[in-house]
Amino acid sequence: MFDFFRKYNKVMMVVLFLLIIPSFVLFGVERFMDGSQKGEVVAKVDGRDITRPEWDARHRSEVDRIRQQMPNIDAAVLDSDMARYGTLERMVRERVLAAEAAKSHLTVSDDRLARYFAQEPGLASFRKPDGKFDRELFMRASGQTPEQYEAAVRGEMATQQVMQGVHAGAFVSKAQADATVGAFYERREVQLARFKPEDFASKVSVSDAELETYYKEHVAQFQAPEEASIQYLVLDMDSVKKGISVNEADLKTYYEQNSARLGTPEERRASHILITAPSTATADEKAKAKAKAEELLAQVQAAPATFAEVARKNSQDPGSAEKGGDLDFVTRGAMVKPFEDAMFALKKGEISNKVIETEFGYHIIKLDDIKPGVVPPFEKVRASIENDLRAQQATAEFAKAAEAFSDAVYQQADSLQPAADKLKLTIQTASKVSRQPVPGAAGVLGNRNFLNALFAPDSLERKHNTEAVEVGANQLAAGRVTQYSPARTLPFAEVKEQVRTQLTSVRAAELARKEGEAKLAAWQADPKAAQLGAPIVLSRTDTQGQPQQLVDGALRADGSKLPALVGVNLAAQGYAVLRVNKSLPREATPPEVAQREVQQITQSVAGAEDLAYYDLLKARYKAQILVPRAADALPAGTR
Repeated sequence: MFDFFRKYNKVMMVVLFLLIIPSFVLFGVERFMDGSQKGEVVAKVDGRDITRPEWDARHRSEVDRIRQQMPNIDAAVLDSDMARYGTLERMVRERVLAAEAAKSHLTVSDDRLARYFAQEPGLASFRKPDGKFDRELFMRASGQTPEQYEAAVRGEMATQQVMQGVHAGAFVSKAQADATVGAFYERREVQLARFKPEDFASKVSVSDAELETYYKEHVAQFQAPEEASIQYLVLDMDSVKKGISVNEADLKTYYEQNSARLGTPEERRASHILITAPSTATADEKAKAKAKAEELLAQVQAAPATFAEVARKNSQDPGSAEKGGDLDFVTRGAMVKPFEDAMFALKKGEISNKVIETEFGYHIIKLDDIKPGVVPPFEKVRASIENDLRAQQATAEFAKAAEAFSDAVYQQADSLQPAADKLKLTIQTASKVSRQPVPGAAGVLGNRNFLNALFAPDSLERKHNTEAVEVGANQLAAGRVTQYSPARTLPFAEVKEQVRTQLTSVRAAELARKEGEAKLAAWQADPKAAQLGAPIVLSRTDTQGQPQQLVDGALRADGSKLPALVGVNLAAQGYAVLRVNKSLPREATPPEVAQREVQQITQSVAGAEDLAYYDLLKARYKAQILVPRAADALPAGTR
């Protein structure tokens, strides 16, 4: 066979060419590409796909942004299925609103965009002293060009217009707000009798046969969860720091170059007299202000001891005038530059030889005192400098250490020791580790991604190391299962007393319910025989320590037929009989509180209308999310 191909290879090449090339022409190259190159489609909006790579990239971008804002946030929160699904929902929403904005020809004018950029405080740091925009600095900080940022902002402002009309049109009258708020804050005066299961427990008797039957019927309640004993390693910035040595020469060089920062900077205390001349003042007004300041300058130069008194009478700075112009001690950077330059050029007790112009007006400055800067001796700050240098070098070395860590736990899959030896890490152990984080668990054992890796089939069956898992900012972990116990049903003999306690509680609650229902019927027939407690007032905001079901029962009673006797089944907490005596009006509230409540209800109505309109738009543009909703995003009881 192979000899045939070698002999007639040119003929076979021609045949293959004739068979394959027409297929590409007829069906398109993309039909022959691996579907993974294009990416799984996870959502559709208006006939356009959102692929998994797009989703992943967007989520990474959002995670990076959040980590910059909150460096200590738990990585498990950001990488959870719920967080990822939320990112996809936001992408779909943006596409839906963008489609509607395009269809409705909603645009943003250049003038409006220019005003936005001029007022955006986040862009101020990218302006040079001459007011020009620093393009290079912006690109390094944001990872995008100014043109890309402008297009993104323009698109976002256009899509905002889609919802603005609906949101701004929401209206709730004061009568509607009062009715809504009044219903929420409604109070009921009640008297009650509680029938508690613990009062009936002594009347319950259960046989061994009944216990076994209950155990069999509720066997799912008597399960021992799967557990694992594990070993694990953590690579973080502190462990990288420990492996870094800093020589004495570097420490001293750093000390010499940063002595000013390490010590206490020079402080100066000045007094001033200000004659205001705001930027909006006319040339004539500025000239008059300057002339006034020069007149006062001549006066205090002739009699320096009168500076404080002159300042009190003439200075137009309300914060310092009454203190004789005193500005207290300040360091460089605390004052506007012209003022600072003049102040730091003076000697103690000296008055500026001319008036100093700033954006606030014209100043006369007197330097009252100087606190020289203090640089601590090298030995006193040596430990701090060493820590700073270790931290700087650790940042650069962490990437290399992370790569070495990932390689080591992969290449020696049956042991963590080689990775520990290579990077000088300590192998840690833990027992009774479960697939889900224990409530309140922190660190590695509270990280869902790490636990998922530990309980993956390869880790459980072959006892192999997990891959390196990111468990926090600059923090990786890898682990291996040393012993695994699958979930199992606990034998009846082991849980017999637990079964007895549960069955006794169930039977006692049933007796309490029956007794309560019997008393309710009797008291409804003869209201005067009702044995009830003293009146109390219940509301949604003040339950008086009563179960929520009881409060709800009191509020559900028909207000037009009070007083009335009602029964409330409290399930495991027994039963309650209530006499709802009357409704009480809401206590008086200040006008500002009432106004705020109207605003809150209006916001709620606006939110509901926004959601309804968005649902309409989703249907209009055939928006679909094609991946299952994250399990941890579902309400309790729906999984």
